[in-house]
Amino acid sequence: MEHLQLGGLAAVGGMFALFLLVGIVAARKVRESSESSAADLLVAGRTLPLWLAVMTMTATWVDGGYLNGTTEGVHAGNLARALQPGLCFGLSLILGGLFFARTMRRHQFTTIVDPFALRYGEHWATILLLPALLGELFWSAELLVALGSTLRVLVGLNLTIAIVVSAVVVVTYTMLGGMWSVAYTDAFQLLLIPIGLLIALPFALQATGGLETCWQSYVTLHPEGTRIVPPLAADHTWTPAALTGWWDTSFMLILGGIPWNCYFQRVLSCSTPGRAVSHSILAGILTMALTIPPCLLGLATVAYWGKDSIPATDALPMLLHYMVPAGIGLIGLAAIVGAVTSSFSSSILSGGAMVSWNVYRTLIRPTATVPEIKRVIRLAVLLLGVAATLLAWRVQSVLALWIFTSDLIFVLLFPQLVMVLFDRKANRMGSITAFVVSLLLRLAGGEPLFGLPAWFDYSSLGAPLLAGPLASWYHAENGASLFPFRTLAAGVGLVLIPLVSRLTARWDPPRALPALANTTFLTPPTHA
Repeated sequence: MEHLQLGGLAAVGGMFALFLLVGIVAARKVRESSESSAADLLVAGRTLPLWLAVMTMTATWVDGGYLNGTTEGVHAGNLARALQPGLCFGLSLILGGLFFARTMRRHQFTTIVDPFALRYGEHWATILLLPALLGELFWSAELLVALGSTLRVLVGLNLTIAIVVSAVVVVTYTMLGGMWSVAYTDAFQLLLIPIGLLIALPFALQATGGLETCWQSYVTLHPEGTRIVPPLAADHTWTPAALTGWWDTSFMLILGGIPWNCYFQRVLSCSTPGRAVSHSILAGILTMALTIPPCLLGLATVAYWGKDSIPATDALPMLLHYMVPAGIGLIGLAAIVGAVTSSFSSSILSGGAMVSWNVYRTLIRPTATVPEIKRVIRLAVLLLGVAATLLAWRVQSVLALWIFTSDLIFVLLFPQLVMVLFDRKANRMGSITAFVVSLLLRLAGGEPLFGLPAWFDYSSLGAPLLAGPLASWYHAENGASLFPFRTLAAGVGLVLIPLVSRLTARWDPPRALPALANTTFLTPPTHA
C-alpha cells in the first residue's frame, strides 16, 4: 500500500466503526418476537418518522457518484451536464410524491412488485421484477467501485481491500436491523455531506482568491458552459447529438427514477400516506439543494488547476488532497464515504426485499412463517452484497451496466407502474404486450455495451415529425441515430397497455387492486 496515509486510514476505520455502531443500535428497534418483524425489517413497521424518511431518501439518491460527478462536470466545463443528475433526481422525487406515493402507501404494499402480483399474477410479476433487481445489483457494484477508487486516491488504500471492507460493514448492519439500521445510518451519513463539503469550501475558495474569482476563471475558460439548461436548437457548442442526448437522458432520470424499489421502500415506511407525499417532496428539494456544494468546489478546481491540468474525474478527490488542510480533507472524505455507503445499504436491502418477499414468499414457500421470511430477508441481503462485491472486483464496466439497466427501468417499468396503479382496466395481456414491444423498440436502437448494432434507423422518423431547426436533432450523426428512442419506447408502452387491455378484456378480465381495508401483505397474495 504505497503512499499510505496512516491518518486517513485511521479516519476511514473510525468512520466504518461509527457506521456499524449506529446500525447495531438502530437494529434494536426490530421487534424480534413480534408478528410484524418482517415488516420491521423491510418497511420499518410503517412507523418511520418524517424527518428520518426525508434524510434516508436524500442519502440514498445523493451518492458518491452524485458528488464526484457534479464536481467533475463543472470542472469539465458544462453546468448543464454537471447539474443534470441532481436536478433530475430531485424532480423525480417530487413527481413521485405528487402522483405515486399516496396511492402506494394507502394500499400498504411492501415492495414495488406487489401491485403487479395482485393485478397480473405472481409469475408475470417476477419477470417485471428482473430489471428492478438488476438495477439495484449493478448500482450496488458501481457504488463499491466509486468508493474504492476514492479511498485509493485519498488514502492510498488498495482497491480490493477498500471494496471488501466497505461491503462487509454495510452488509452487516443492514442484515441486523433492516430498514431501521439503514435509515439511521443514512441520517448520520447524510449529515456528513454538507458538513464535510461546506467545511472544505472556504479553504478551497481561499486558495483560489474567492468565489467571484472562481466564477470569472470559469467563464473565461468555459464561456460556452454557463448554461444550466441547453438551448432548444443546435449551436457552435451544442451539437444535435448532445441536445438530443441531454433531453433523452433527462426524461430517463426524471421518470425512470420513480419505479425503483429503494424509493418506494421509504414511501411505504412512512406512517401515513400524507407523510409519504411530504417525505418525497422534501427529499426532492434537499436533493437538488445538495448540488450546490460540489458545484462550487468544481468552480474552485477550475480556478486552481485551469482547464486541462488534471483529469476531471479526479477533481473532487484532488481538491480534498491538495487544496485544503489534511484534517479538513479527511472530513470531506467522510462526506464521500458516507454518501456511498448510505446508497449501497439502501440498494442491497431493496434488492433483498424483492427476492425474499416476491420470489421466495410467493413462489417457493407460500406457507413460510414470519421468522422464516425474516431469515430469508437477511440471507438475500447477504447474497446480494456478495454478488455486488464480486461484480465490483471483477467487472470493469459496472457503471455501463448500471446505466443500461437504469435505461431499461425507464423504458419497461415506468409505463407498467403508471398503468397498474391508475388504469383499472389494465390486464396481464396489455402488460405483456407493452413490455415486449417497448423492449424491442429499445433494443432496435442498439447497445454498444453488448456490441449490439441498431437494426432500425430512427433518424428516418425525424423529418415527418418535426420541421424547422429541431428536425436536425433526428438526423444521423457519425453513423448514429439521434432520435430519442428510449423516450419513444416508454411512450409506446404507455399507449399499448390500456389499448391492448381493452381489446383483450373478454379473454383476460382485468383485476382491480383489493379494497384498501383488506390490503395486507403479512400473508402472500394470490391470483386466480
